[in-house]
Formats: sequence, structure tokens, C-alpha cells
Amino acid sequence: MELQTMIWLVVGASFALYFGIAIWSRAGSTSEFYVAGKGVHPVANGMATAADWMSAASFISMAGLIAFMGYSGGAFLMGWTGGYVLLALLLAPYLRKFGKFTVPDFIADRYYSQGARVVAIVSLLVMSITYIVGQMTGVAVAFSRFLELDLFWGMVVGMAVVFSYTVLGGMKGITYTQIAQYVVLIFAYTVPAVFISLQLTGVFLPQIGLGSTMTGNEMYMLQKLDQVLVEIGFTEYTTNNNFGTLNMFLLTMSLMIGTAGLPHVIVRFFTVPNVRDARKSAGWALVFIAILYTTAPAVGAMAIYNLVKTVHTGETIAEETTLRYEERPEWMKNWEATGLLKFDDKNEDGRIQFYSDANKEFAATAEEQYGWKGNELSVNRDIMVLANPEIANLPNWVIALVAAGGIAAALSTAAGLLLVISSSISHDLLKGILKPDISEKNELMAGRIAMTGAILLAGYLGLNPPGFAAQTVALAFGLAASSLFPALMMGIFFKKMNKEGAIAGMLAGLISTVMYIFIYKGFLFIPGTNLFPDNAEYWMFGINPLGFGTIGAIINVIVALIVMKITAPAPAHIQDMVENVRVPRGAGGAVDH
Repeated sequence: MELQTMIWLVVGASFALYFGIAIWSRAGSTSEFYVAGKGVHPVANGMATAADWMSAASFISMAGLIAFMGYSGGAFLMGWTGGYVLLALLLAPYLRKFGKFTVPDFIADRYYSQGARVVAIVSLLVMSITYIVGQMTGVAVAFSRFLELDLFWGMVVGMAVVFSYTVLGGMKGITYTQIAQYVVLIFAYTVPAVFISLQLTGVFLPQIGLGSTMTGNEMYMLQKLDQVLVEIGFTEYTTNNNFGTLNMFLLTMSLMIGTAGLPHVIVRFFTVPNVRDARKSAGWALVFIAILYTTAPAVGAMAIYNLVKTVHTGETIAEETTLRYEERPEWMKNWEATGLLKFDDKNEDGRIQFYSDANKEFAATAEEQYGWKGNELSVNRDIMVLANPEIANLPNWVIALVAAGGIAAALSTAAGLLLVISSSISHDLLKGILKPDISEKNELMAGRIAMTGAILLAGYLGLNPPGFAAQTVALAFGLAASSLFPALMMGIFFKKMNKEGAIAGMLAGLISTVMYIFIYKGFLFIPGTNLFPDNAEYWMFGINPLGFGTIGAIINVIVALIVMKITAPAPAHIQDMVENVRVPRGAGGAVDH
């Protein structure tokens, strides 16, 4: 069957499945809309959590970053997986035992302050909108390629799909939709990885294939990859260091604690009947997440190897072994149509030169020997996973499956984020502060209106992101790390923390991180609004904006402790409440606080 027809069939069937589930499980009450009626089985919740967690950044962008960053890309892998462990062990069971709908609910009750609720809502909105920009970027990339649309119309179609099943189903519909999306995305990610591992190494499991010898060659996969990259001027894949030691640590830590402070993931643990099930669902989610995250390094390495060997067809670098433009494969033509892959024939020789012109010594040699005038191939990192099966000449059904998986990954997390944004406005702000007597029907309507506004804003910003999908998401994690995570941790494990300290800490952490991102990345990602170039030479103390969330978290904790010391301690009944939430006695069957 012709490729485009196959893609339409597979993607269309997945959409029909999502819409069908949303209609079947549509929310009829606020409890079902926000937390699925607190009746989701832990295995199902673990699968839905994994889909919610493994966003466009994980499916589409992470392996692409690893492909071009090599060893340094491991920071994203370590930060996101390590952060989930923190979330599962330190926050999820206690927040479920507390028994509230949302994170601002917990903040308001724990710190006995509507002011704390407002600050938490602001923090949540800033973080969630930043995060969803990365998802909508992934949506646009996937739809534009596989539906043969430009980025704008790809975004419009993606927004319409997300709107349809999210607004209709609420958390109940999203939960069961995300279970289906997990099945789709995990098959879509692992099947082509198995095919490509067999092609390159003869080993079925890509995790093992990455450390195996090449087919028909005694060299190990990573050795061969190091060799082909060095031959065209790049640093070795296994030692590629885009971050210094300080920034590697700060980024990893920011992603870890940011993960543990993500409201759209935390709220998933409010959807199970009791604390025991919250712990079980956390364990199952980690299993489901590990399937993709252990595969990602192999996908990244094999993708960049296949890309280089597509352009440099010989065993040694030479002018005549570079690819002629008119002979470029069909997958290149397909991605050129999206604008995410570009060729600029700088020396007008009709061949594609792909090499590191940032390596001045290599570039000078290449110009002298071959007349090359600079790198001519521009490849957006976000296309690598989606293009991988096409590059490897896999069957059309595999390419179509990857299309459905990439779209499912972006849509699943976008839906979870939209629900968090909706609940923060309709439940936390409107019902919690502005209009406590609002009816359940009107609250649901307000939530759906808030979702609509969030989708429109995210779509606009997604067309002008501050970086690749995974980089945009990393900024969101930094915002969560600097604002919500310290307040949640101190709220559970430091019973004397008072409202003044918590509010001051959240504001200090959030404002410092937002300002740093504003200075170097731009305000609300509007091009040209950053005060200084996004260049390491200008960064304060050399700190990469992607990792500044760690600094923001430290500022948060220091300010909170100082303010707590000079103000009245938390009331005795609040300290008793925290003690009750924290003590595991009877937690196995505990339900709402």
C-alpha cells in the first residue's frame, strides 16, 4: 500500500479510537472531570501516567537531542527518569493521602492561606503553558509531515484534535484515552528500533544492540559511530560535551526536581482509590516508562549513524562520496516540504556536504581539499525519531505506526496539561477564591472555556518556540523546580514551615527563574524579546538557562527559611495535620484526608 494512504489509515484509526473512548467515558461530574472519580485501577493509572509523562519531548525530541549531543544528551535521560523516582517516593503517596483535587488545593490547605493558593496557581499556569508549548511544537512537526501540511496547518489540526477529546472527556476520558495512546506510542517507538538494531548489529533488542558489534564488521556500534562523526569534524559521540560539569549537574538536577513538581503528573495519583494504589500505580508507571527510556539512547545513536551514512555514502570522506542533491532519497524530499530539513548549496557543486563547520581546523582542510564552503544540511532535531524508519528504508506500515505514535505522545501530555490549566482556573481560582458558591455545572463550563483559551494560546506559542521540543520542556521543568517542588517538599517534611515562608519562597524562586529565562530566552517565547543573546558568553556565571531551575529552587528554600524564622510558626493544628499525612501508619488503605 502507498505510504501516504497507509499513514492516513493508521493515524485515522488511532483518532477514531481516542474519540470513541472519550465519548464512552465522558465526564458527568466535577470529580470525574478533575480526578476520574478516584476509581482508576493502579495498573491502568500507571499506563496512563506513563503516557501523560512521555510527551513529545520524550518520543519525538529526546532521542533527536541525544543523536546530535551524544553523551551530553544523557542529562535529559537521567534527569527525567531520576525525577520520576523522586516523585514516586517522596510526593505521590503523601499527596494522595491528603486527598485534594489539585496541587493548589494542597498548597492552600497546608499553608492555610488563599494567598498561597494564588501564588501556586500562577506558578502552575506559567509552568504548564511553557510545557504545553513544547507539546504543541511536537504536534505541529508530526502533523505537518505525515498529513503533508505546513507547520501552521499542522498546528491547527492538532489543536482541533486535542480540543475535541479533552474538553469532552475530562480526566476520566483522558485517562482511558492515554492508556490507548501509551499502547500506540510504545509500539511505535520500539518496533522501528528493533528493525534498525537488527539491520545494523543483528541484535533484536536495541538496548543490547547499542553495545554490540556492527553486522559484517568487528567494530562495536559506538566505536563505528565515533569514527564516522570524527571523520566529518564532529567530536566523538561517546565524549561529546555540550555542557560543562556545572551545567550538566544543574540541568540534571533541575529536570529531576522539576519532574517531581509537575502538577499534571501529580494529579494522576489523585485518581486512584487509596494510598496503597497510588504507590502501586507509581511502580507500574516506572516500568512502562523504562521501556521507552532504555530504548532512547539506541534510537538516537542509530538515527545519527544512518543520517551520516545517507549523506556520506563511502567508507572514507571524499568529495565524490557525498550525496548528489538530485539523488537524495524520498524521505529527504518529504521533510524538506515541512521546512524542518534544508539544503543550501554553498559551493554550487550539486552535492550535499554535511559536516561540522564549527570545527575551524576541519573546515579549513575541507575547503582546501574539496572546495567546501560550509555545512549545507540543516536538520531539526525534532524530526530524527519520526524520520528514522524512513532513513532506514523500513516498511511503510512501520513509518505509519511511528506517525501515529509521535502524534499520540504529543496529544497525551497536551491533554493532561490542558486539564491542569483548566482545573487551576475553574476549580482553584474561580471556585476556591472568586466564586465559592458556583454550581457544579457552571464550574465544568468554566473549566472547558479555560481549556479552549489555553489551546489557542499554546498553539500560537508553539509556532514560535524558544528551542526544540525537549529544550522548551526543560524550561518548564525549571519553572516547576523553582516554584512548586520546594513548597510541596517542605509542606510534607517540614511541619513548621509557615504560610509567609512558603509564599515568599515560591515568589522568589519563580521570579528569579522567569527573569533569567526572560533575559536569555525571551518573554513568552516571542522572537527578539530576550535582552541578551542566548550564548554562553553572556550567561551569568556560565549557567545555562535550561538548568537555572536548580538555582531557583535553592533561592526558594533559602528565602522560605529566612522568612519563616522571622515570622510566627505554623499553627499547631496544621503541624498535627502534616504529621498525620506523613506518618505511614494505616496508609495502606487510607482514603481522603
